[in-house]
Amino acid sequence: MRVRKALMGCASIALAVTTLTACGGDDGDGSSNGNEGGGILNQERITIGVRFDQPGLGLDTGGDAPEGFDIEIARIIIEGLGIPEENVTWRETVSANREPFLQNGTVDIVVATYTINEERASVIDFAGPYYVAGQDLLVPVDSDIQGPDDLTSEHIVCSVNGSTPAERIQTDYPDVQLQLFDTYSQCVEQLAAGAVHAVTTDDIILAGYASQEQYAGQFRVVGQPFSEEPYGIGIAEEDTEGCRRINEILAEAIESGAYEEAWNATLGASGTPAPSIEPPDGSWCD
Repeated sequence: MRVRKALMGCASIALAVTTLTACGGDDGDGSSNGNEGGGILNQERITIGVRFDQPGLGLDTGGDAPEGFDIEIARIIIEGLGIPEENVTWRETVSANREPFLQNGTVDIVVATYTINEERASVIDFAGPYYVAGQDLLVPVDSDIQGPDDLTSEHIVCSVNGSTPAERIQTDYPDVQLQLFDTYSQCVEQLAAGAVHAVTTDDIILAGYASQEQYAGQFRVVGQPFSEEPYGIGIAEEDTEGCRRINEILAEAIESGAYEEAWNATLGASGTPAPSIEPPDGSWCD
């Protein structure tokens, strides 16, 4: 991974200077993220970027903290770091601001269905992966759809405008009728009403919707993913020791069963069993 980062040249040097300048700074709303020590291992407080809008993964329900699998993974990490939860600030992140928030010190780590890829890893580091998602299908429990190859011109599949899953359906399954909305929650509502035959996005996101109380027992994730999306913990570039420690914590959680417990307490309600996951090898930390 050193080769990968070296290719960034002067841009990486400028970014590193920007990141160091941001450490110990203000997150834009008058509160420090506690990163004065130059890395998460030196902190007593931490700001974690999470999603607020994904059922089963990261959902703001009006309580002291969001709820979901990503939140439980974050709790495992802070416990391993020895940071009490009362010293945690949960900060909403969306796809567009995750790297900037890590670069400018607004958040210390991001746990938000955050796919690891080379472009992102050129400006931040990743611990993990802690889950490998794949595009899949959510269907009624009595549907005869067992995978994407069962889709025909008679099927209506719902996804989101401008999304990669929608583009993949259009490219790889052009005969399928594609219904597009602005949010996946609208697609799930259409599925519940019988207006579409399937909803498609990452399998873990689909499991989150299926785990909602109002849909309990109605849907199933087909379980035949047709892409690969490794989810990682985003951390500021050059915090190598912090990144490695998070990997150790994840490995310990997998070994102890804490990972499976986090799954069962959240996404397990969808009926999807906890995945088998290998301990991270640390290749995205350097």
